[in-house]
Amino acid sequence: MDQKIEEIFDDATGDIAVGDLEAAIEKYRRCVEMDPDFFEGWHALGMSLMKNGRNSEAVEAGLQAVKLRPQDMLAWSSLSLFHVRNNQIKEAEAAGGKARILSWGGKIKTDS
Repeated sequence: MDQKIEEIFDDATGDIAVGDLEAAIEKYRRCVEMDPDFFEGWHALGMSLMKNGRNSEAVEAGLQAVKLRPQDMLAWSSLSLFHVRNNQIKEAEAAGGKARILSWGGKIKTDS
């Protein structure tokens, strides 16, 4: 990872620790703008958005995370939570099902 992105990401994590969600969100967004393939940035952005009540934006970040790592159980579990918070129960159940498949050692079929 680029050192500048790592510094911004670490600063955002510090913002979370002191409860400054808005600052963290802005910094996590900067990270993923600088590197759109930065999984940790998308995941952290989604979690921060959800904690801030911006659930539809959290879903979008979560979708980016699972796109980057379709075999990541945490990504699917988080996306399920984002969907629940966004009152998208059908989508939450589907994402949660994928997380369970991965927890059992299975694989998620991807289009690529």
